[in-house]
Amino acid sequence: MQSCHPDTAPVVLLVEDEPLVRLLGADVLEDAGFEVIEASNADEAIALLKRHHDVCVLWTDVDMPGSLNGFEFARFVSQGWPEITVLVTSGKLSPRPGDLPRRGAFIPKPYRPEAVVRHIREMTKAA
Repeated sequence: MQSCHPDTAPVVLLVEDEPLVRLLGADVLEDAGFEVIEASNADEAIALLKRHHDVCVLWTDVDMPGSLNGFEFARFVSQGWPEITVLVTSGKLSPRPGDLPRRGAFIPKPYRPEAVVRHIREMTKAA
């Protein structure tokens, strides 16, 4: 099943536990033409992925409450939904070998909004 459809706005699942950071991220992506689905942790995001079959990109923070951190969640999504590309972000941790899935990228916090938009645009074109 292919997630990104060329005739519709790409759908990004944004997973961030800090409400203000999540709101800012969603605004940046929506202003850039993406459709955004928001979750506060991996458990909530998994439930959303099971209902939304149009997600192209997962953008997740590393440090969040719940059963999985962002690196674990990125690998989980890569296994269960291999068509979804993954962008991981953190202000505290950097990925070690094996932390990111094959179709994954990392951007450190603080990030420039236009850098995130550029990464996600590249990811949706590659999908």
